[in-house]
Amino acid sequence: MDRALLEKDPHFAEGCAFCHKGNEKVKDKDAAHKGLVKRPSDDLTLCGRCHGEIAKRYGASLHYTTSGLKHGVSPRFSASEKKIFNEKVFPKACNSCHATCGDCHVKSPVIGGVNMGLIKGHAFVRKDEGKTCALCHGGRVYPEFTGEYGGTPDVHYQKGMICLDCHRQNELHGDGTTALSRHEVKGRPACIGCHPAGSEKSDKSRAAHGPHAGKLSCASCHSGAPYRNCTDCHLGAGATAKPGFILGKNPRNPKEVTTLRVIPTVRDTFKNAGIAMESYDALPNYWPSAPHNIKKRTERTRSCDVCHRDQKDFLTEKTLIKDGSTANRSLIHTPRKLENQEEKK
Repeated sequence: MDRALLEKDPHFAEGCAFCHKGNEKVKDKDAAHKGLVKRPSDDLTLCGRCHGEIAKRYGASLHYTTSGLKHGVSPRFSASEKKIFNEKVFPKACNSCHATCGDCHVKSPVIGGVNMGLIKGHAFVRKDEGKTCALCHGGRVYPEFTGEYGGTPDVHYQKGMICLDCHRQNELHGDGTTALSRHEVKGRPACIGCHPAGSEKSDKSRAAHGPHAGKLSCASCHSGAPYRNCTDCHLGAGATAKPGFILGKNPRNPKEVTTLRVIPTVRDTFKNAGIAMESYDALPNYWPSAPHNIKKRTERTRSCDVCHRDQKDFLTEKTLIKDGSTANRSLIHTPRKLENQEEKK
């Protein structure tokens, strides 16, 4: 421990035992650590003593409740199955990876039983995305963003931008309201927040954006490489991941075509818990995703034929995952032929 830190950081004004309990009056290590609390910020009231408003809001945030994981799959369950999931599966599996204040500001979160330890010694840090965001979101988002998953890094990363340039504090800490998913969070990042319609600098860009407005997501054309998709997820056994690029109708907005990501809930995912998912077909296996591997120019921005002639990467009956939800068929979209292509037939 840096003694200078003890003197200048207000977090240490009350001593280590204020947060970690134990007995700081004895010299014997075992005796001093008896009753030690390794992860004191699990109790938000502790941080709330000084950061009351933030702790109050954070208690309802998705980072803390992970309620998006609960409500995202629950429509597949019967009433009795939902009870089993809420009582036996969610607390031990999904909710076990919730983030506390300390996971972002003191010690890196534990992922798969491993972490990177203290972020900056015993100091409290405002942010260090490589040791916090990157660990929890390192399965797909961060490696796509930095180019470690394949392809070039996201253009925003190349420009020196980091997570918090788009994902603001209120989104991370929450606004005090309980959201059932991240799609309900107000003020979520959107491409048009920085690139509003009409701000294009060339006639070609205006001509491309205009007809597709409200019909096609930005990532559909500007995602620069295949992104990670997971399949065959089973309780306690994990899932299989592989790269892919999938375009189809947005299940949350069928009028829009977007990049889809496979969500790995298969029919027997929760079989070991006694959950057969009686309403499995109520939800598709593909959901809209914004890959963090954006490029200004891609094969789709260079040629309309990639979509309108070749129909590359669009979801089809043949490419649907095996034994998937019947709801998947509703996401299939066939791009229309352009007029000049019809004339050539």
